[in-house]
Amino acid sequence: MHTCKLTDEQAAALDAHLREHGFKSRTVPYARFAGEKDKLNVVFYESGKLVVQGKGTQEFVEFVLEPEILQQAEVGYEEVLHPEMFVARIGVDESGKGDFFGPLCVAAVYVNESVVRAWKDAGIQDSKNIGSDRRIADLAKVIRETPGCHSEVLSLGGVNYNQRYRDIGSLNPLLAKGHVNSILAVLAPAHHLNPPPEHAIIDQFAATEATVAREAKARGLKLKIVQRHKAEVDLAVAAASILARHEFVTGLAKMSREIGVELPKGASAAVDKVAKQIVEQHGVGTLARVAKMHFRTALRAQGLPEPPKVEWRRK
Repeated sequence: MHTCKLTDEQAAALDAHLREHGFKSRTVPYARFAGEKDKLNVVFYESGKLVVQGKGTQEFVEFVLEPEILQQAEVGYEEVLHPEMFVARIGVDESGKGDFFGPLCVAAVYVNESVVRAWKDAGIQDSKNIGSDRRIADLAKVIRETPGCHSEVLSLGGVNYNQRYRDIGSLNPLLAKGHVNSILAVLAPAHHLNPPPEHAIIDQFAATEATVAREAKARGLKLKIVQRHKAEVDLAVAAASILARHEFVTGLAKMSREIGVELPKGASAAVDKVAKQIVEQHGVGTLARVAKMHFRTALRAQGLPEPPKVEWRRK
């Protein structure tokens, strides 16, 4: 899959190219136009984002999109244009923080040049762009079996999660501990990282970088930490997001089996319904074994009043 942004002029040129070269028009939600030909799908969204995926993606990008539409070349020149892609580093990401049921999972993944090259056509990308749990599991296997790649996944769920949350009193410091602990686990001597990572990259989850920085200092972590919004564009962070999601999905399924109730993902009316059902049939104690009790969902499930919502405003 290849994604990029197009100007209105570039989009018009691409639309004309698809029509002139026999692409079958498709209707895609939120898309300005879309075409399909020989298992290659080209979709241009109203947001200005272009997505090219399927068989022949690289050829289309190299011989049509870049020379005719973008009038610039990047595919095949990554090493020259983006040398940072091949730097040894650790990527970190989490899964489950917005899900009422299931654990909070944090993964850290070490990559170097050989790992990046091995993943060139593997489809490693942000887990939110992967449509099925089966595909997540397949990619997690690829990541774990790639020579030179080292990873650690930490999972905190149920009673342990709720106790830790009560002790700390806030989610972001809890996330910071998970991120720093996962980095330290990958840096353990047993992994024999070669070469040593130059830095760790984190998808920034707090308003400032201070939350993670304080935890890193307290734990004696010397490795430079780079915090970015939308850091999943980095291959190491994307790999971490896949491992964290796989751990979350696996943990959620295990919890479902343990209490005999199918636990849905996310936070929705369907989640509220299942939470209330668990309280009515099994009690609050069972709910606390599989859910994050600081969510308002837990109060509604017990028929308790919710505190007034606080309207947050950016200073």
